[in-house]
Amino acid sequence: MHTRRILATVASAATAAVLVGTPALADPTADTTVTFTVNAGTLDITAPLSANLGAGAPGTDISDQLGTVEVTDTRASADASWVATVTSTDFTTGVTPTATETIAAELVDYWSGPATVGPTGTGTFTEGQTAAGDAEPLNDGVTPNVPVTAFTHTGGTGNNSVGWNPTLVVHVPLANEAGLYTGTVTHSVA
Repeated sequence: MHTRRILATVASAATAAVLVGTPALADPTADTTVTFTVNAGTLDITAPLSANLGAGAPGTDISDQLGTVEVTDTRASADASWVATVTSTDFTTGVTPTATETIAAELVDYWSGPATVGPTGTGTFTEGQTAAGDAEPLNDGVTPNVPVTAFTHTGGTGNNSVGWNPTLVVHVPLANEAGLYTGTVTHSVA
């Protein structure tokens, strides 16, 4: 009887030793879940800090390009549409400008022209005014600061950018006085 118990104990110990020493069988595949984040950026517009359009006499037009205006959209959006607009203050000279020292914004025409930088990204890029004949006044003379569309982007996804070099045409009234006239042209994007 003791012999059977000893043999059973030895057999159990041998089986345990075999089970502990045997490695587990490996699977033929192994999955790893991998994650990362694509960051969303911003919608930005840049324009020259200053521009000099040149000179001209009263009763003439003074015209030149402003320099590159550029929209950069890094929002990584499912709909990457945006509209860039432009407004202007009146242009004045003198310490306390009088009517003959002021050129109203409605006498300043703007035309974007076609893209001069890019465009990059997907979607449709459209200039607000293709040629000089399409120029629009920066104020309608009735409702101040109504923005003029400079450029648009419709559709597309992800990031995009475009730049253009707009032209300003200032119609100087015949009655205006001589002087260095200053005003502010503001481009915005949303």
